[in-house]
Amino acid sequence: MSPASRAVTRLLSGAGLAAALVLPVAVPAAAQSLQRVPAADGKKGQELPGMPSSLDPDGEAACTPASRAEAEKQDWSRQRLDLDRLHGQSTGAGTTVALIDTGVDTGAAGLDGRVTAQGTAGEDCVGHGTFLAGLIAGTGGDSPRLAGVAPAAKVLALRGTDARGRAGAGLVTAAVREATAARADVIAVTVALPRRDAALTRAVADARRAGAVVVAAATPDPPSRGSADETPVRTYWPAGEPGVLSVADMLPGGLRPDGALRTDGIDLAAPGAGVVSGGPRGDGHYLGGGASVATAYAAGAVAAVRAAYPGEEPDDVVRRLTATAYPADIPQLDPYAAVTTILGEPGVRAGAGRAAEPVALRDTSSADRATSRATLFVLLGSAGVLAVLWAGFAFSRARARGWRPAGAGGA
Repeated sequence: MSPASRAVTRLLSGAGLAAALVLPVAVPAAAQSLQRVPAADGKKGQELPGMPSSLDPDGEAACTPASRAEAEKQDWSRQRLDLDRLHGQSTGAGTTVALIDTGVDTGAAGLDGRVTAQGTAGEDCVGHGTFLAGLIAGTGGDSPRLAGVAPAAKVLALRGTDARGRAGAGLVTAAVREATAARADVIAVTVALPRRDAALTRAVADARRAGAVVVAAATPDPPSRGSADETPVRTYWPAGEPGVLSVADMLPGGLRPDGALRTDGIDLAAPGAGVVSGGPRGDGHYLGGGASVATAYAAGAVAAVRAAYPGEEPDDVVRRLTATAYPADIPQLDPYAAVTTILGEPGVRAGAGRAAEPVALRDTSSADRATSRATLFVLLGSAGVLAVLWAGFAFSRARARGWRPAGAGGA
């Protein structure tokens, strides 16, 4: 090997040594920046029948048939809400959620006899109310990872629709009053009406004075015909009533679906697309979505909070859910944070400690990624500088020796 070749070899060896010293530190920083949030179940995997929110009122179609398919894994919505950790803190035990929808089958799988029904609400031809009840208080049956938010809560089934799923102000008003008389801790109105009704306004106000937290869908579920873009922006009821927690649906990325009806005054967003739950017939599963699904999740979160903090007033419970929500254009429901965060408001349990200001969770994911990238660039840049310095040192030594290998004798 010529003297020049030996010098180049020593130069490359030095650069490699410098990189070897630096890159083991740089690699963990790069790996951290590549962490992913749980992916949504979209076209891959979960191929299940859809759960309708209503049936054709003029048709003669039978009730929603039993699903023959079963979900193979936990869906994205439960991962997003961190329900596995939530259940270690609260399961909603001792609370009752009044669900105003199409009814709930009292013998549905996963509800374990915890459903009572008023009148005809124990029959659910559409299946939508039973689907939502599973999200609120279901145990998941043979699939425990598909449990609802508050799997130890009780459900009071009430009809806010006719047998085909068509909502009416009179039906919703009567259901709210029945829920108030039954002293339900949470009243979930998963239907939304386009016009305000004076009797419903009074019923909601009475329910709140009686100590119930009222949660309502910010919009109806998207129409099956036509485009949601054709519907003007409007307030829906009873979500628009004072003190009612208004809930909208969101996609895995946090945005509202393209076909969602437009409204204002939304308090919370919760998962509302590609959500898995059971139905009134059989042990199979369905996929559902819309603001009604998001409202069911929020109602289950209220039950979990009320079980953990039984002394809190309804307004304190609402504030807890909104103050601990994941920060975004529309705050995103975080039931685990709602149960575990200590807020500086009256109503916190004695001895729990107090904070001067409400605790707000910041979205630090972008900053964390930027920090990881910056750290990686600095470390790689340092490796480059070390390599250049080593090369310069080796070059000067080789030149001083007249390009002879180190240790060779003089001329």
